[in-house]
Amino acid sequence: MILGIDISTSITGYCIIDAEGEIIRCDAWDMRNKNKFKTEFEKANKIRDELCQAKVQYPIERIFIEKPFTFFKSGGSTAKTMATLQRFNGIISWIAYDVFGKEPEYITAGQARKALNIHIKRGSDTKKEIIAWLLTDTPSFKVEYTSYGNPKPKYYDMADATIVAKAGLKSLTMPQE
Repeated sequence: MILGIDISTSITGYCIIDAEGEIIRCDAWDMRNKNKFKTEFEKANKIRDELCQAKVQYPIERIFIEKPFTFFKSGGSTAKTMATLQRFNGIISWIAYDVFGKEPEYITAGQARKALNIHIKRGSDTKKEIIAWLLTDTPSFKVEYTSYGNPKPKYYDMADATIVAKAGLKSLTMPQE
């Protein structure tokens, strides 16, 4: 089985798929509650606990993690936010390695979309297009919506984790160049 993770300090999505790419489990760890999760380390401990439970339930063979952005774009994250995300990504990567005894492999969002032949139209909402693609490609991927008709926030992270897991699986089945 393959574990795909989309790491964020607010909501971290994860998806476990089998060798055929079918979703075995897909969810997210919501750590936006500042009273419950005061530091990155409290958030990391939550994820460690969840990964330890997953290890008992599922024979994870490979771990794929979405590589965080490493460049600035207009209107994007600040240097402080990007540094925090990089640090948290490193912490969770180490935890995944420590729990499963396997080095995570990293895939950028662009590499994952390319591997799965997902084309995003310029100017469109990438996150909504990813969810739309998954709903068509993977019927077992389900989404809950807000009263305004938008996907609830965790589903964006779950979708990204699913794309990373599926792209990871595809990379294992593709001949090496």
